[in-house]
Amino acid sequence: MAQEDVQQWLPPPGSWASSAGNRRSMLGNRNKNTSPELAIRSLVHAVGLRYRVAAKPLPEMRRTADMVFRPVRVAVFIDGCFWHGCPEHFVPPKTNPGYWSEKIARNVLRDRDTDRKLHEANWTVLRFWEHQDPAICAAEIVQTVLIRKR
Repeated sequence: MAQEDVQQWLPPPGSWASSAGNRRSMLGNRNKNTSPELAIRSLVHAVGLRYRVAAKPLPEMRRTADMVFRPVRVAVFIDGCFWHGCPEHFVPPKTNPGYWSEKIARNVLRDRDTDRKLHEANWTVLRFWEHQDPAICAAEIVQTVLIRKR
């Protein structure tokens, strides 16, 4: 293996990664088009509803929702159990626990701040966990969007 090939897998100086393997793993994590998102989106699309994917509900926000129904102001978030601290499934990592507990706490605070800002702008926010049944999630999304269309 060439020197430059090895270098790409090593954490840069000051990196948050505790090892090169962890860095590779983290770089491979998706932030959109995850399996739970695709399953829910497929069901909602099949009903005939159209939406934006990985879009900013509010132009001034740096945060994106997984599904955005702009005309009716509905933002949908499908939260990963690890990244958003699911009360049922989150297991704190044994490696670098201080970093991860702070990181997950910041994510949860950011989620609550996002909810608050969207509610203040008269948006309906729907949040689901990745482990929830896609059919149940899709049904709630469809019902909410259709009610807001009236």
